[in-house]
Amino acid sequence: TSKSMATVKLLGFWASPFVNRVQIALNIKSISYELIEENLRAKSQLLLESNPVHKKVPVLIHGDKPISESLVIVEYIDEAWTHGPSILPSDPFARATARFWAAYITDKWWPLLTEYRTAEGEEAKAAAKEKFLEGLVLLEEAFVKSSQGKGYFGGDNIGYLDVVLGSLLAWLRVREVTQGVAFLDKAKAPELAAWADRFTSNPAVVDVLPKTEKVVDFLNSFNRAN
Repeated sequence: TSKSMATVKLLGFWASPFVNRVQIALNIKSISYELIEENLRAKSQLLLESNPVHKKVPVLIHGDKPISESLVIVEYIDEAWTHGPSILPSDPFARATARFWAAYITDKWWPLLTEYRTAEGEEAKAAAKEKFLEGLVLLEEAFVKSSQGKGYFGGDNIGYLDVVLGSLLAWLRVREVTQGVAFLDKAKAPELAAWADRFTSNPAVVDVLPKTEKVVDFLNSFNRAN
């Protein structure tokens, strides 16, 4: 079989936003794949052999080649399957800008949710929330620049930054429910709030992101078991 016809397997876990990220990218390209659900308490031999460095999901196995780390996998999917819509922008500057914001979201902004959740005392919580919302405003500005009046960071279609940020929306809503805080503040980021509704109802996304109640139930049972 040719490279693009080789079998595609995804080692994952239904509630992982990083696995969801890969699923959305596969859907954008209309790629058929087998999702192999991992038990994260008892990881499979296949997972440990496929990702010996991090021992984490997601892992994409294309033919017999394993690819790890969600951002790397999304770029791989875009490069390995040239048919269908492009995920990364074709322009080098736009591509670099998208990668810059993807790194900001992953390394700086998203960890602030954990900082908020684990902060002790009202002052520490307020400071963490303020930092998170400051980042939200930066992302609102990035969206306005990237989308140029269209529906997505990628323009008319879902692009790289849409996938990177959008895959986190289910967990953002879970944290809003469990923490009682409006993290996606419509007053501070009206364009992003409208984008979030568009993104979550997109055909490539709608069946991928887990329902809020299901994740909250999972978290509650997970916490009870620990």
